[in-house]
Amino acid sequence: MSLITASDLLSRLGSVILLDARPDLQAYQTGHLPGARHADLNRQLSTACDPGHDPARGGRHPLPPVDRFAAQLGAWGIGTGTEVVVYDASGGGNAAARLWWMLRALGHGQVKLLDGGLPAALAAGMIMTTEPPVLPIVPSYPADRWNSPTKSGEAVEALRKDPACKLLDVRSAERWRGEAEPFDPVAGHIPGSLNLAWNDNLDPNGRFKSPEALRAQFEALLDGTPPEGLTVHCGSGVTACHTLLALDLAGLPGATLYVGSWSEWCRSGRPMSPEPKSQP
Repeated sequence: MSLITASDLLSRLGSVILLDARPDLQAYQTGHLPGARHADLNRQLSTACDPGHDPARGGRHPLPPVDRFAAQLGAWGIGTGTEVVVYDASGGGNAAARLWWMLRALGHGQVKLLDGGLPAALAAGMIMTTEPPVLPIVPSYPADRWNSPTKSGEAVEALRKDPACKLLDVRSAERWRGEAEPFDPVAGHIPGSLNLAWNDNLDPNGRFKSPEALRAQFEALLDGTPPEGLTVHCGSGVTACHTLLALDLAGLPGATLYVGSWSEWCRSGRPMSPEPKSQP
């Protein structure tokens, strides 16, 4: 199971390493769960802050080199036998699910996402602290490649025309329809893609739906396509990982991540739907 409840975590505090994936460092410094390390999406979970970063090559949040992330895990005190719990304040959608995917993709199976995130932890009686964590640095994590499947823009261009495959965009319906685009220069979607927003994986309380409900949701979308034929993307390869986690919970693992996602695609000169309006 890739989730842990807040009540279970409360009984395990001190025996797991916590990673706080909220995007705001100041919020983390103002208060975090005891012992939690801060995982920065732009600096540690991607190369967004690297000199020369170009969203047209890899999107807004490209994966970091494996050796860099492996070294970061060591700096957080994470080795091959370490139990890890990741959380954010948005049901996993900030960056906790991306962090879960990265750990799993590196081959680390002992990682769970806190269901309901920080709000669930506080409701269960956990107290936030401003104390910095003690970091027992261990050697770089022993990994030399991402083990989970990813696809390039070139591969997505080919598969979107393949009737045996499906391409799923998990941004909001408004962004997919091209009615709004708060982050990228062009609104719209990859032609042929389906749309099911990542937060449709959650119930009204911000927790993941049951495995049975998720399975029914995805089987209706897949319509006979095996999970291995599904490629998932979003704006920059972050919330797509939330749906990959949900597919795992549903017992439908094997889908692929398009890391560059819309942020790369819309800058690539490839077809878009609806077609961008010409500028006056």
